[in-house]
Parts: sequence; structure tokens; C-alpha cells
Amino acid sequence: MATPRFYHPDTLLPGQFATLTNNAATHASRALRMQVGDEVVLFNGDGNNYHGTLSTINKQAVTANILQAVACDTESPLHITLVQAISSGDRMDFTIQKAVEMGVATIQPVASQRSIVKLAGDRAEKRREHWQNVVISACEQSGRATIPTVAMPLDLQDWLAQKPDADSLITLAPDASVTLPQMTAPGHHIHLLIGPEGGLTDDEIRLAAQHGYTTVRMGPRILRTETAALAAIASMQSLWGDFLR
Repeated sequence: MATPRFYHPDTLLPGQFATLTNNAATHASRALRMQVGDEVVLFNGDGNNYHGTLSTINKQAVTANILQAVACDTESPLHITLVQAISSGDRMDFTIQKAVEMGVATIQPVASQRSIVKLAGDRAEKRREHWQNVVISACEQSGRATIPTVAMPLDLQDWLAQKPDADSLITLAPDASVTLPQMTAPGHHIHLLIGPEGGLTDDEIRLAAQHGYTTVRMGPRILRTETAALAAIASMQSLWGDFLR
């Protein structure tokens, strides 16, 4: 059985004690029924795993004795920014969770013309915080010690107008003439733009192309938004990234 991993938001140092967050403490003591002396791994996003043992388990707190810091080599050689049009229901959570497991470095939610969910103000910030927690949970599960950032949602046109810098800009279109294997291997930083449930409109695809995005075809079938993102990321990792190790 793998050693349980928990996110800890504060500084971690060998030789010191760390108090687990309420959620982590509940999971460790009640769900996993861990005991004093059991091994645990904490991470705070700095790229290290902090190995230790549980030193206290009671109703007030669960603490761990940090024994050593170990560099975590689970990051992809590709720096993929997923520019994901906001989808409804659990689709967005699912897409973010699986994209993190597959190695994306940054997630930029965008509102497109066919996005069903509209976010603004406090509602947008609360949803961003929720998505960031989905990211943290996915890092706990997948063994990542560097935490991808979920940016504040933006309108797609506003995002493109910022002219974000990347070595390669890719979006998907069912009638595109190019496939990923036909592309020249990109540089380190890739932006992948994925549309919502109804896909990007023709105008949005043209606008993305004007800003340097290459349209790519993912096979002969039309994929759902959550499938499209994951299929594209998996293909990139196979062609240029993780799966070449």
C-alpha cells in the first residue's frame, strides 16, 4: 500500500512538526484509521515530498514529525497550459482533475460563446477556489508535489487579446487538415485551447487562428469537451513528453 500523501499549505522543514489540516486529519484518522508511528508524506507545492511519521492523533489535532525532504520527479517535460472553455455540471471538475493527473502545468478557464455557465465577481472567485481544491486533491492522488495554478476565468476574446506567450498554440477542430503526429515537435511551453460542450464557434476558431493557434484534428470522431482535452494531452505526452521517458 502506498504511503498516504496530504497537502499542507505552510512551510515544511525536516526536524519540525506539522499539524495536518482539518480535512487531512479527518481523512487520516477516520477514513484511513492511521495510528501514531504510521508513515506519511506531506507536500506544499514546492516540488518536494516531506516524509515523516504521525506523532499525535486526537480530537484536537493530528500532527506529523517531518523526517526528510525528498525532491519529487513527477513533473512533465512539457509545460502545458490548458485553456479550457467552462463546461457545466461535473464536466469541468472531471476535466481539471484528469488534466492534472496527466501533467498540465496551468489551467486557464475561459468563457466562450457557447459556454452554458456564466461566471463573474464573487461567483467566479468561489468557482476558481473550488477548482483549485480539485487540483490539490488530484496532486495528492497522482503523486505530484508541484501544484498547477487555476487562473481567474476570462472571456476567450480577452484571453487571446493578452497575447499569452508560448512556444506552440494548439486548438482542436473536426475539419482541421493537420493531426498532432504531423506537427513539428513544439518547444517546452504549449497552450491547448479546448471548447465547451457545443465546441468553439467558427468565428472563435478564426480568431484563435489570427492569434497564432494551429487547428488540429483528433481523429475521425467528434469528442466531448472533457474527452477532447484529455485525448489531446495524452497524445502530446506520448509524442513529446512523459511517455518518452
